[in-house]
Amino acid sequence: MGLFLYNLLLPVGFLFFLPGLIWKYRHRGGWKSTFSERFGRFSPERLRELENFRGAIWIHAVSVGETVLALALIESYRKLHPQRRFVISTTTTTGQELARNKCPEDTAVIFCPIDFRFMVRRTFDAVRPSMLAIFETELWPNLINEARRRKIPTALINGRMSDHSFRGYFRLRCFFAPLLEKFDLISVQSEADAARYRAVAPHGCVAVSGNLKFDQSPPENLRPVELSDYFGSAPRTVLLGASTHPGEEELLTQSFLRLREKHPDLKLVLVPRHAERGVAVAEIVRDNRLVCARRSECVATDSPVDVLVADTTGEMFRFLAAADIVVMGKSLAGQDEGHNPIEPALLDKPIVTGAVLRNFRFVQQVLLDAGGIVTVPDDSALTGILDDLISDPEKRKKIGENAGRAIGVHRGAAAKTIAALEKLLAPRE
Repeated sequence: MGLFLYNLLLPVGFLFFLPGLIWKYRHRGGWKSTFSERFGRFSPERLRELENFRGAIWIHAVSVGETVLALALIESYRKLHPQRRFVISTTTTTGQELARNKCPEDTAVIFCPIDFRFMVRRTFDAVRPSMLAIFETELWPNLINEARRRKIPTALINGRMSDHSFRGYFRLRCFFAPLLEKFDLISVQSEADAARYRAVAPHGCVAVSGNLKFDQSPPENLRPVELSDYFGSAPRTVLLGASTHPGEEELLTQSFLRLREKHPDLKLVLVPRHAERGVAVAEIVRDNRLVCARRSECVATDSPVDVLVADTTGEMFRFLAAADIVVMGKSLAGQDEGHNPIEPALLDKPIVTGAVLRNFRFVQQVLLDAGGIVTVPDDSALTGILDDLISDPEKRKKIGENAGRAIGVHRGAAAKTIAALEKLLAPRE
């Protein structure tokens, strides 16, 4: 009944979804040449290419963050099981571009179809995978049901469920429980996540494998962005706002203005979570009478600027590597869900966040216990906390090193996840 109602209402929901899809297609960068695959349409050339991947493991990511994890998981998987082949699907054009640029051999990249049954079936006909592994929270009923109908093992990997999501899932458990129980495996990040999934779907096959983000490694031969091209050659301290959201850019810009009175060598880099907000973020900076450049418009400036707006995709690690202090977005200015603090920790960077990271509570606690993160109790305290870190390079270094060590202790999720997936494949081979 739940699937019937879903398919009945899906066309109506798609009409509301369509304007946003068109807007993102027009304004967001990334790979768009094969975007018709979102509608289950594959060119003859693509179909012939995918014939070579029959029986591959289909891993579905959403955007850039999940794609980075998917690529890392595939790298680990191929070391343990070199005979395996993979297909990665993404939803966004930016994730698609990253996957195409970084995918290893024996890996194909496609767009995930919109969840209409006929589009999903066309994609399964093209791919014919041996398994479907879905990252984190992508619960598309027709995608999952079609895998089940074809007797293809299906896994949710690196699963998580925030407090906010749990309330919604639990309220609608009459719909979500049957859906989640169709998975052959729900591999989650923590015991808290496992408890939430079991509360929603008591008969689901839930296992704790750890957080795959802990198993990430910085890219090989990582080259920091050459910030001298924007800030000049004089010595400087770089404050980076990573994956910022509306409200946070204004807060960081105002804090930067106050800090610069005491620390004239301070420079600010803002990396908005959504690159298409680059124009709006640059306007905020200029409204505060600061000189700024946009990364998407130029790779260097003739004269030094105060602020760089990094409105590109796929360069986060390079900007993190060039920073002295990292403020993680979606944790200030009224936001409390947070973004992944593991990436700067991998580079031994001192991390500043809001006091609550609802989507990364476990990771935040790991870093807090190790002295590898600094939390801001409220927005008014941000400037003082940053002033303390800017003034004390040794303190910054110690916090960063603590963060890096803490992440290393929690590695191992990839091996556990791969072992669990192999168990699902074993009876069918």
